[in-house]
Amino acid sequence: MDEERALYIVRAGEAGAIERVLRDYSDKHRATFKFESTDEDKRKKLCEGIFKVLVKDIPTTCQVSCLEVLRILSRDKKVLVPVTTKENMQILLRLAKLNESDDSLEKVSEFPVIVESLKCLCNIVFNSQMAQQLSLELNLAAKLCNLLRKCKDRKFISDIKCFDLRLLFLLSLLHTDIRSQLRYELQGLPLLTQILESAFSIKWTDEYESAIDHNGPPLSPQETDCAIEALKALFNVTVDSWKVHKESDSHQFRVMAAVLRHCLLIVGPTEDKTEELHSNAVNLLSNVPVSCLDVLICPLTHEETAQEATTLDELPSDKTAEKETVLKNNTMVYNGMNMEAIHVLLNFMEKRIDKGSSYREGLTPVLSLLTECSRAHRNIRKFLKDQVLPPLRDVTNRPEVGSTVRNKLVRLMTHVDLGVKQIAAEFLFVLCKERVDSLLKYTGYGNAAGLLAARGLLAGGRGDNWYSEDEDTDTEEYKNAKPNINLITGHLEEPMPNPIDEMTEEQKEYEAMKLVNMLDKLSRPCH
Repeated sequence: MDEERALYIVRAGEAGAIERVLRDYSDKHRATFKFESTDEDKRKKLCEGIFKVLVKDIPTTCQVSCLEVLRILSRDKKVLVPVTTKENMQILLRLAKLNESDDSLEKVSEFPVIVESLKCLCNIVFNSQMAQQLSLELNLAAKLCNLLRKCKDRKFISDIKCFDLRLLFLLSLLHTDIRSQLRYELQGLPLLTQILESAFSIKWTDEYESAIDHNGPPLSPQETDCAIEALKALFNVTVDSWKVHKESDSHQFRVMAAVLRHCLLIVGPTEDKTEELHSNAVNLLSNVPVSCLDVLICPLTHEETAQEATTLDELPSDKTAEKETVLKNNTMVYNGMNMEAIHVLLNFMEKRIDKGSSYREGLTPVLSLLTECSRAHRNIRKFLKDQVLPPLRDVTNRPEVGSTVRNKLVRLMTHVDLGVKQIAAEFLFVLCKERVDSLLKYTGYGNAAGLLAARGLLAGGRGDNWYSEDEDTDTEEYKNAKPNINLITGHLEEPMPNPIDEMTEEQKEYEAMKLVNMLDKLSRPCH
């Protein structure tokens, strides 16, 4: 009945009546995602009627009501088949200001129409293969980039940017050709990076360093949503970017990595939004060539260096291992380098482990990222080694027992998911400079057997990559306990009592004769 009444008014009514009936329909079906198949034909005709209304000269409020209903109806794939035509797509492109190259976004009253048109396009492109083909024919990606450039330095149009970016993400997800077009022809990498800079309000203090205000307010919900959509679109654009071929590429990836470092050090409006923001930043960092990830850490300024020296002098002299890492004014410092971003990644990894589910999707990206960073950048590896595998003191418990990051990672080494246990073992192996003896010290032979067997290192040795020759220093507690450590389990075991000590002389003689007889049988030739 709702569709019949709305269709009747749309076909015969004037703009005011159309706006009222469509607003009522929208209010009633705002949360509807499943539709009755019996009314399918009526919904198709209603869609066609709405497109006919949209080409007329009607008030902005009526346009918004039409587009809201069209967005609801476009959730049904079957309804889209007859209405997804080039002419109808062009109507939406015009309303979304995607057809006008020189028109600026000056009329604030048109913003709701632009936003609703983009929402409709998102649904239609996602649900209709015909719309996806028409998007290529109409060069929709280039039009979206042009609209983004109009929005780039403008405030109060976050919704336009957000749904423009979402549509760009969908196009680059569904069409691999568009990824290449975005990357090279449309200069999507610098454009989307600048969108992120704008969302984060970044102020550069050096070529690849930004000012971080730890006491500043969190990102607004609108800025966070825009940043997340830009990160997702950038992931698609850079998905095949492991190798840098030109110096300009290297510079652009370093700028992007510096923006992502800033992203890791800020928070969203809620804890869940912060995690979603950081999760997308981690995914994108995995696409950055590892040689460009050096910007995740940066040298301290002269003032920070002086503060670090003061802090080191304040530490007890017997804690030399801990002296390398200090926390001063909310800044994690290691060996004269600011390690805040790496520390955030480490905490993010631990939270994902603590969740206890969806390890392959949620945990492996950050573990892979930390592994590659550690393999390529010495300071990052040494900092992570200090945090994850500090010098052993108490070895009374098995390596997998406990609540430290090391304990959690060792437990993952025997996880049922092959990919998860491989990357967890690889991470610890790299932290140990791919030395088997060092890995066994922290994990025990039983936990490491899978990795060592896969690498052909069950007999010992080291991996193929080169690392610095600085040696690990064992604590006195570990040195004293080492002779009694079980190499298989990796923990201290009390010496087992000698069963012979409790035997009488007759029992000892009896057991000795048994052994002689057994050896005699073994030495006889077989017949």
